Amino acid sequence: MTEAVREAQAVLQRLGKAEQGDKTMLDALIPFVEALEREVADGAGLSGAWAAAAGTADEAAQGTAQLRPKVGRARPLAERSVGTPDPGALSLALCLRAVGEVLEHGDQGGSHQQRSASPV
Repeated sequence: MTEAVREAQAVLQRLGKAEQGDKTMLDALIPFVEALEREVADGAGLSGAWAAAAGTADEAAQGTAQLRPKVGRARPLAERSVGTPDPGALSLALCLRAVGEVLEHGDQGGSHQQRSASPV
């Protein structure tokens, strides 16, 4: 799993031509990947490692409020965006948290199975 997440990070960096500190979703993703790798290397199970790394992504996403955008749609608003977290980083952190909850608790409501089994 860590290899797949690291590869996703590399692809996003290559396609988006962005780096950490550019005030993009990568500012949440890179710390998430590093924390996930560290947690797994320290022996944590996937759900625990993911949850801890998702917390790191949340903190990193909030930290983007202090950055000026260097690439992307927010770049023209550079100075005005200081003080506001990057929406892509926040959204990614929310998605990572949701995946962590599914890893921890599974699909207890069975909603995925119900959607899959419904006739078309």
